[in-house]
Amino acid sequence: MAITGAHVLLYTSEPEAVRDLLRDVFAWRHVDAGEGWLIFALPPAEVGVHPADAPHHELSLMCDDIVATVADLRARGVETKGEPESVGWGVAVTMVLPGGLEMLLYQPRHATVI
Repeated sequence: MAITGAHVLLYTSEPEAVRDLLRDVFAWRHVDAGEGWLIFALPPAEVGVHPADAPHHELSLMCDDIVATVADLRARGVETKGEPESVGWGVAVTMVLPGGLEMLLYQPRHATVI
């Protein structure tokens, strides 16, 4: 099988601001696909499959030290909803990106493949 990667789409009313954040705050490598349309390399990733009544998917970001990561992100202007809290499988907080785009950030307690 020749699956070579995954492509994630983020939808927001402020795409330029989210692209700026991914480039300038997260410092993710990127290419310009033309006319300023940036495509970003993601950090190493893994996929989990959970039971649900209705099919859906989500994107969460992981870190090794959530307290330090949240402090750094806040210093760079990233908003979070509350403080990191224990959620059983890790310690998590929701980041609010431009346009109200919410994304979970967590420090896992579970085994990871990365």
